[in-house]
Amino acid sequence: MRDYAPALDPAGIVLRGPLGDALDANLGGRLSHFIVDETSPAIALFAPERRRHNTEGDWYGEHAGKWLSAAAKAAARSGDARLLANLRRVADFLVSTQEPDGYLGTYAPERRFMRKQPPKPVSWDGAPSVRTWDIWTHAYLILGLLETHKHFPEPRYLDAARRIGELCLRTLSGGDIDITDLGNHFGLSATVLLDPAVELYFATGDRVFLDLALTVLGQADAHPPLALLTRALAGADAAEIATGKAYQLAWNLVGLAKLHRASGHADYLRAVESLWRSIRERHLTLGGGPWGGVAHRSREVFNAPGSFSPQAYVETCSTLAWIQLNRELLAITGEARYAEEIERSAYNDLLAAQAPDGEDWCYYVFPNGRRVHTTYWRCCKSSGAMAVEELPGVAYALGDDGAVTVNLYGAGSARIAHPLAGALTLAQDTAYPFDGEIRLRVSPQRAARFALRLRIPSWAQEAGVAVNGSPVEGEPAAGDYFAVEREWREGDELILRLPMRPRAHVALNRNVQESRAPDGSPVAQEVLRHAYLGFTCGPLVYATGLIDGFKTEETVRLPDAPESDWLRWSPPAGDAPPRLELRLGYRAPLTFEPYYRAGGRSDGAWRLTWLSLAPGDGANRDFAHDAHGPSKNS
Repeated sequence: MRDYAPALDPAGIVLRGPLGDALDANLGGRLSHFIVDETSPAIALFAPERRRHNTEGDWYGEHAGKWLSAAAKAAARSGDARLLANLRRVADFLVSTQEPDGYLGTYAPERRFMRKQPPKPVSWDGAPSVRTWDIWTHAYLILGLLETHKHFPEPRYLDAARRIGELCLRTLSGGDIDITDLGNHFGLSATVLLDPAVELYFATGDRVFLDLALTVLGQADAHPPLALLTRALAGADAAEIATGKAYQLAWNLVGLAKLHRASGHADYLRAVESLWRSIRERHLTLGGGPWGGVAHRSREVFNAPGSFSPQAYVETCSTLAWIQLNRELLAITGEARYAEEIERSAYNDLLAAQAPDGEDWCYYVFPNGRRVHTTYWRCCKSSGAMAVEELPGVAYALGDDGAVTVNLYGAGSARIAHPLAGALTLAQDTAYPFDGEIRLRVSPQRAARFALRLRIPSWAQEAGVAVNGSPVEGEPAAGDYFAVEREWREGDELILRLPMRPRAHVALNRNVQESRAPDGSPVAQEVLRHAYLGFTCGPLVYATGLIDGFKTEETVRLPDAPESDWLRWSPPAGDAPPRLELRLGYRAPLTFEPYYRAGGRSDGAWRLTWLSLAPGDGANRDFAHDAHGPSKNS
């Protein structure tokens, strides 16, 4: 276990390739146009006159804090003067509307979180149904103001965030109002305050904000339908926590991970890791996004363990929270698996949700389904913009011992103030993620000995490393880091070769009825079994369009031959991306391209990741089994 590595200068991290294109589109699109000043609709909500009459209980105020967070990071990394001017103007306006008690939301006085509300009716899932997003909005405002202050320090931004935190603590400490009364999904949409409370503690060093975080966690755990910490430590599945709302639960875990770092309490980390495993093993698509939408479950909650549907949903907000959760666990533990999850989500379900213009986003992406660009106010458009801006901050890391870690691969560069080498530049020359050869030029200001740690993806068996043309001793282990420690000099070049081989994956939707006979002996019968086939190569998931131009699904029968005979991968050629070709023999070949760009990334395009397997096919083949264990009925 380790503490956070020293932060790198965001202006020194340059990503190109698909991730760089996404960052450029984000800056030139959503971040530059959605909000520009106090007259922008998402900010005009905070004007005192508008606030005074808003009794709707809506969530639209969240966009302000989300935009501040993403825009501050983008302005710091890009140096864009216009975006910075907009950022300051919006932040100054918001601070000017803060009321004397610290309130900075969009609700009328009678609907604010400081007022105890009457009991709420329940909805289909047993959770209270009346919308109340006031704490949620303030949580994002705290994070946005702190992020702005971090990159462009102004005492008024920190003070405004502090005053919100103090108001929350006064409200929750009075004994009349509980945090779980203040949010939907049995309180999950209010207990997200855990994250900004800890961030306030980190930013100010003031113990009262650690007390706020502990108060939130204590009330969340004491609420039986939620019982966040207790259930996590007991090994509960993520779908069993409150309503199983993916976005809110993952954001709560981000806060709990930070609280572990602030307090040193080991149970907090154990709880987070337990639910991380639950999500990773049972609740991710092939593209790395948390998903829901099967059967009676709400579109945005985790599916029941064992269920599978290629038409299920990935909410882009959930992808943001999953990336942030892996960011925190990577920083705490230094384990490569968390960086790999960030990469998988970024190159697949995140990029698949963003339109090339950076303005439009999908609320949901579907492994199998139609691409739909969502409407103006939807939360996922701001969450997607936040998620893209997370990527430069995790691409590289500098350890206290001078070790430099490369977490994300792709064309670009990093300029690092190194304690031994002085100004150190790393430049990646690569077509990754379309190709597995990465040339890394190392340019230190002065010769210095330190370790360069390379992340070896779990799919990269038999990876190879060479420096200045000579193979490096040692065998890189897939799923871990490989350290090359030497005296680095100007002009040194490291080559990392990650073998890219297409892989077939099988997902199962099974139902096993279990019971006991009269004599007590166990009885189990499989009553449902549907198998599906999907493909990856390297970090990318592959998808095809409508089958034969019109069919939304296809059942395939695989040839009785080695996989290499019927699954062919073609590397990129010029501007054309790599392709997979499925040659079945009995029909015309099916062509797959990277999922995120399938269909030209245009509104209305169809993407099909999973093909139904003929009954009995693939049962004895050596495919990766991604989903999903049996559903059991007693």
